Amino acid sequence: MKRNFLTTLVASAVALAFFSCGGAKSTTTASNTTEAAKTTEETKAVAKYRVAMVTDSGDITDQSFNQTTYEASKAYCSEAGLDFNYYKPSGDSTADRVASINAAIQDDYNVLVLPGFLFAEAIVETAEMNDDVYFVGLDVGEFDIMEAAKAKGKDWSNLPANVFCAVYDEQLPGFMAGYAAVKEGFTHLGFLGGMAVPAVIRYGFGFVQGCNAAAAEMGIADKVAVEYVYGGQFYGDQQIKASMDVWYQKLGVEAVFACGGGIWTSAADAAKEVGGKVIGVDTDQTAQINAYGEGMCVTSAMKGLGATVRAVLAAIQNDNWAQYSGKISSLGLVSATDMEANYVQLPTDTWTMKNFTVDDYKALVAKLYNGEITVSNVTDKDPEVTITFNKYPNIK
Repeated sequence: MKRNFLTTLVASAVALAFFSCGGAKSTTTASNTTEAAKTTEETKAVAKYRVAMVTDSGDITDQSFNQTTYEASKAYCSEAGLDFNYYKPSGDSTADRVASINAAIQDDYNVLVLPGFLFAEAIVETAEMNDDVYFVGLDVGEFDIMEAAKAKGKDWSNLPANVFCAVYDEQLPGFMAGYAAVKEGFTHLGFLGGMAVPAVIRYGFGFVQGCNAAAAEMGIADKVAVEYVYGGQFYGDQQIKASMDVWYQKLGVEAVFACGGGIWTSAADAAKEVGGKVIGVDTDQTAQINAYGEGMCVTSAMKGLGATVRAVLAAIQNDNWAQYSGKISSLGLVSATDMEANYVQLPTDTWTMKNFTVDDYKALVAKLYNGEITVSNVTDKDPEVTITFNKYPNIK
């Protein structure tokens, strides 16, 4: 590992102080010597790790993965006294992301936080040749990593010891969002997924299960319906919007859970024309969605990126990396009472629902955590429900 600049600076300062004294006999007391040694050890411990975040295809102001990860990383490092910086690739390609990773390593950053599945190829390309650097991939799944490794002719059935990737139990926040929406009073809902990849399917099937559970509890299963479709892409366009126009204007859909990159923009564009509602995904999308219409956002099914960053950086700093080393972990609920500690959540800071309150949400989380309510994570079979479930062929 390259010698840390801060350690070099401290050593140089000590040497300069010694020679400027002309080698005079030290008058430092034993107590002062002990305190000085302690301070030096603390400085070394802090300087041992330097954290850098690299953005994927967006920026740290995207109100999504990059911004959430940046703010969480910066806050943790500020509190822990760790050096932190972020790097923005010059373009949206694996080569650009690899260049930023290499730049961070060249600048002596040895903990890299990388948000989003787009980093899979870059991790495969750079991790093995930098085994003294910690690679933390957020929302980078087994499929992403294995496909990237296969394309490079590598066998990553066992991840390198310096790599950890976190994925999430998307079916849980999907369930929470569906349950909350029906409890709030919505009876005709929609799910617009990007592409039918496992994470998006888990979100969608969880959402349907949540709608069904709430409807069953309320005795209105015969009155609740969910329209369900995948767009076939992770961005919005006129063709996707046209399908959403049909849902909102002709079928009477009240709220759409839009899940998959920027595809939510098509739902929001369609919703603003009729005063419809949209449910956000991955991060708290309240501000983004409400920019299309006041009060448009019902809630957001979130992944706890901040909680993940805090937990992993704390483990690294406390020399507990072994619990993450070489693993791809699916993260979900870890507490029945501390909502912020959980890796899947609904946002409470921007809560606007009236019939389904924050206390109701906390009670639901407790039931999920304690196993009183279970949610299937199966992706190759449609959920069994008693509400009306209309599943359509992909739009594209």
